[in-house]
Amino acid sequence: MTAPWVAALLTQGTKLKSKAFFSAQISYTFRSPGGMSWAERLQPCPVLSSQQAPAMDMCLSSAQQPGRQGEEPSSPGGWLGAEKKGVLQKDSTGGPVEDSNKIEQSLHSLQKFVPTDYASYTQEHYRFAGKEIVIQESIESYGAVVWPGATALCQYLEEHAEELNFQDAKILEIGAGPGLVSTVASILGAQVTATDLPDVLGNLQYNLLKNTLQCTAHLPEVKELVWGEDLEKNFPKSAFYYDYVLASDVVYHHYFLDKLLTTMVYLSQPGTVLLWANKFRFSTDYEFLDKFKQVFDTTLLAEYPESSVKLFKGILKWD
Repeated sequence: MTAPWVAALLTQGTKLKSKAFFSAQISYTFRSPGGMSWAERLQPCPVLSSQQAPAMDMCLSSAQQPGRQGEEPSSPGGWLGAEKKGVLQKDSTGGPVEDSNKIEQSLHSLQKFVPTDYASYTQEHYRFAGKEIVIQESIESYGAVVWPGATALCQYLEEHAEELNFQDAKILEIGAGPGLVSTVASILGAQVTATDLPDVLGNLQYNLLKNTLQCTAHLPEVKELVWGEDLEKNFPKSAFYYDYVLASDVVYHHYFLDKLLTTMVYLSQPGTVLLWANKFRFSTDYEFLDKFKQVFDTTLLAEYPESSVKLFKGILKWD
């Protein structure tokens, strides 16, 4: 049986405006401010047309709540609220998640990843794999924006779903950002581990839960991954194996390209397929591609001229 506070989260809410823009103060801990109840602040799923409704089984949404440094968190109720519209439908990924323990664990884990900055967010709408996906983004962080490589990779995953066969596949995404690619992979049936730097994990976790809770076969996991650091400690090869490693727009003008390549190599084991989509902007992007080709058998899978995105498949070369 689902715990009462989890059940409450799945039944609360009011009306969400499409692409609502709001500002929020976000802290490691949170409490309901005086004078306003959680229910008054919670935002539910958008009301969909008869054509759109089948695309969205269920979603969660919220306005982040102000908090006070040093206080203990009350419950994730300040972050999550939901209203179920109509009958929850099963989909090809296996339908709603029945394991209440996993749901509770994922909701509790949200407390660990609450962002710490003042930020402004937009709610952006995407449609992939037969689902409407709502992603909370912020232009104040590179890691909180959906970049062109991510949408190109999602398009490829959708168009080649049968060939890729993500059902129950173990997938890790490097630099998941706001989580669009991981969400699509999860909808397609994969067991997803979404990784990124600590400061974006809160928004990543929020988006994944909102878009996958009770409408995917496997709840995604969020893990911190700093490229090139503590790989054996945090991802021991004896315990972790991935069928696919996904990455999009992780190559741009920064100083960690060698560490990124080291991470890609480390996570690739015999049989692992790396799918990397990137908008090529700088000469350093092509320099990275040259190094990538030295260690991976590389195939150009697709090009998107309108966005300057190239999509590559890499299989690690083994001596």
